[in-house]
Amino acid sequence: MKSLWRRIQTLPRRVWFVAAFVFFITCLSLAVLVSRDTPPAPATVPISQLLDMADHHQISKVVIVSNTLYATGTDGQQYQTTKEEQQTVTEQLRLDGVVVTVADGAGRSVGLSSLAAFVPLMFILAVIWFMMRRGGPNNQVMSFGRSGARRYSGDARPVTFDDVAGVEEAKQELAEIVQFLKYPDKFRSMGARIPKGVLLVGPPGTGKTLISRAVAGEAGTPFFSISGSEFVEMFVGVGASRVRDLFRQAKRHAPCIIFIDEIDAVGRHRGNNVGGHDEREQTLNQLLVEMDGFDLNTNVIVIAATNRPDVLDQALLRPGRFDRRVILDPPDINGRRAILEVHARSKPLAPGVDLAAIAQQTSGFSGADLANLLNEAAILAARSDKEAIGHEELEEGIMRVVAGPERRSRVVTEYEKSIIAYHEVGHALVMKSLKHSHPVQKVSIISRGQALGVTVQAPKEDSYLTSRAQLTARMASLLGGRAAEELTFGDVTTGARQDLEAVADLARRMVTEFAMSELGVIATPTRDGGSLSGAVAADVDREAMRLIDEAFATSRAILAERRGKLVEIAEHLKLVETIDGKELDRLLGPEWTFFG
Repeated sequence: MKSLWRRIQTLPRRVWFVAAFVFFITCLSLAVLVSRDTPPAPATVPISQLLDMADHHQISKVVIVSNTLYATGTDGQQYQTTKEEQQTVTEQLRLDGVVVTVADGAGRSVGLSSLAAFVPLMFILAVIWFMMRRGGPNNQVMSFGRSGARRYSGDARPVTFDDVAGVEEAKQELAEIVQFLKYPDKFRSMGARIPKGVLLVGPPGTGKTLISRAVAGEAGTPFFSISGSEFVEMFVGVGASRVRDLFRQAKRHAPCIIFIDEIDAVGRHRGNNVGGHDEREQTLNQLLVEMDGFDLNTNVIVIAATNRPDVLDQALLRPGRFDRRVILDPPDINGRRAILEVHARSKPLAPGVDLAAIAQQTSGFSGADLANLLNEAAILAARSDKEAIGHEELEEGIMRVVAGPERRSRVVTEYEKSIIAYHEVGHALVMKSLKHSHPVQKVSIISRGQALGVTVQAPKEDSYLTSRAQLTARMASLLGGRAAEELTFGDVTTGARQDLEAVADLARRMVTEFAMSELGVIATPTRDGGSLSGAVAADVDREAMRLIDEAFATSRAILAERRGKLVEIAEHLKLVETIDGKELDRLLGPEWTFFG
């Protein structure tokens, strides 16, 4: 009986809606039939009139209930009247030939009219019961304690490791999880304990959710997906109830995978609240209990994702809960090429398109950025009625991801156009003059997003360490636009605001974080709080200003020495609006050398 009830509970929602609709139609039909079969209400007349009608043989039958008379006329008409308490009319009616029946009031049947009133009440109670048993994400009143996790099974085409690229080490780590789910007995026979949790750490867009679904697809198991923020509500105890409900569902469908995205929303350090027993902490406590409470025969693995592992509670990270930590970094050049090839499978590429060259230009792009790049290129090709995606669309896709779409509708004056051109060429010339600066890919004075112009540079190869010379070259390149404005127009504008903010942040980090100043290694406050002492803070500000002044002096010296090229290329840029790296090299000429 219990198994039958569970099968009924797991029926699809559309089956429940069809059943409810059929039940409603049945109740409505029954109510209509009852209303048709119910006789009309009797007419109320005085007792004297009823007796007079009996004398004239117009009444055939009378039913007496207490002091109420229910009469039926010879024509079928129903009458009702009331007699006095001690008045006796039975003998008189019988003398007139009327059939008299005396009935008990308590014994009267409910009748079809009462049934008609009871059926709608039954229907309302059935609907309330249905809502309470099947409350979903859209039924907030009835489903506070339900987890709201989305379950993905093998109905549609599963995501596999072939759909994931650029994270080969992570795939190798998670391939073992697939083996655990497929062949748990093989590992148990060796005395191995199946990992209960895997923590995926990486910046946004690196494929944490995708690779989790790939694990479920490879193992052929159900996949429950939920965000950490969906557990916590303003009502105390709701989060803990949702955690219990989630793991209860998972155990019913074991072996399976639970994926919790942004787990830092619920898994932060405990003890930072005044009361110490807020809703988030109760939810975390329940999560800790559930993860450490699996029995040995329940194959449920929790995969969580975060880009802030430093804020997670230590009890959550200990062995026995999250046994493994898998790092997903932005892909290198080979990873970017593999990701581009995966996303290009369903897109027609024009002959001659080199994805390796696109991968070279997209250093620092995440997997999501690369997918968006190809999608933007496909949209541009379809907009132009092309049959394939060409190099031009891919280049524009890169620019859209980096700086946003073009805003050619923005009208600028000729004077402002000159300032923008000299500003962007100032950036480019400083970049080309410094040996430790990255190559220039494109210079444009077409507005994109909030920027009036853009200068794009990309490294020749991926690197994971940055030298002091590279950082100072970066600062000088950022200040090249301001230096060009000052040298050419004798004035400065607000166009360099973002450049100045980036330079100030970089200079301060060089002093406090990287120890790349004359102050050397200094005691810096932790991320959790604290501040520098007054004397040290003044030294930091002074040293950061010195680094900025040196970078600006370098930019001015470069542009003052090569002012002729600055004017020549800026005036050309005003005409063509966009210059790529190869054309910039041609304009600079073969005699161009590094500064200093």
